[in-house]
Amino acid sequence: MAVKTDKNSYTVVFAIVMVVIVGAILASMATGLKPKIDENERFEKQQNILYAMGVNNNEGEGDVAFIPTTEVEEDFSKYITKQFMVNTNTGETMESGEAYLTDMKKQLAAIKSGNDESLPLFVGEKDGETFYILPMYGKGLWDAIWGFVSLSSDMEVQGVYFDHKGETPGLGANIKMRFFMDDFEGERVMDGNNYTGIAVAKGNNDPLNNDKDDHQVDALAGATITGNGITAMIKESLNLYKPYLDKIRTN
Repeated sequence: MAVKTDKNSYTVVFAIVMVVIVGAILASMATGLKPKIDENERFEKQQNILYAMGVNNNEGEGDVAFIPTTEVEEDFSKYITKQFMVNTNTGETMESGEAYLTDMKKQLAAIKSGNDESLPLFVGEKDGETFYILPMYGKGLWDAIWGFVSLSSDMEVQGVYFDHKGETPGLGANIKMRFFMDDFEGERVMDGNNYTGIAVAKGNNDPLNNDKDDHQVDALAGATITGNGITAMIKESLNLYKPYLDKIRTN
């Protein structure tokens, strides 16, 4: 008996069968690829943390050049000497070998809801100097922004790394470009005893960023809201880590 393929019922059944088959194939692929996806995410976080403390393959004034994935785990173990979960109320620390895998979005939500009070922090050593690397998470124009800021014990920025989920290409997306991130190096995040952070300032009178005591960097053209997001993210992060930073800062 021939199947009548011109009937609506046939079309519906065929569509359902195809959805089930394709869904099963995609689920199987996702399961099979998950270990590789997790590995890539781990390498990316390690690269970003190291980049913020100046461990990278940058040359001259070119593009961002991370430590290759084939080397990043070894370098991460070499340069990151401690990983903590820091109590945001007391500044007390608890060592955690996988603090860098913390989901900052979920962790910040847990803190705001009162279900947790800890955030990750990393201590690095390079060329005889100590770096304190703080992860950050905030809101840009269209979606999430995040990054890391590396501080010395006198609260001078040693480096940063920023990234985003959906900022405008050529405008807000430039927060992850070297010409923007390099401006933060040498800036101080304190004014007296206050954690002022660093403002991404439109109309800043220091476009070459020679003044490292003004707590400002020059804004990105056409990206005011993204820049405001960076400003707010840095300041909020410093306030969350303040109890710990007060214990280790020397100036």
